[in-house]
Amino acid sequence: MATKKKAAKKKAAPKKKKAAKKKAAFVTACGKLASALSISIASARRKVDLVASREGVRDPAGRLLIAQRLLLESEGVGQESRQLLDVLLEAVAEEANYLGDD
Repeated sequence: MATKKKAAKKKAAPKKKKAAKKKAAFVTACGKLASALSISIASARRKVDLVASREGVRDPAGRLLIAQRLLLESEGVGQESRQLLDVLLEAVAEEANYLGDD
């Protein structure tokens, strides 16, 4: 009886390793997304879950792809924001030498 249980555990072990690797990749992607958006990992994970539910994705591989897609989108938005901020911070010629009263 004990040998059957050991044999069953050996067969189940590779599935657990694959699942653990996929979960680790998902957590890493959520961590990078959280860092890019300056939010917590839990919030990033909820954001991925929300998008996944909207799109009807339930499998872990699909959720990983969504997390990676959101990360790419956030990097693009970050670059656009930096460019917009640079434009807004440029001094207009007539206001370049203006000193405000404190």
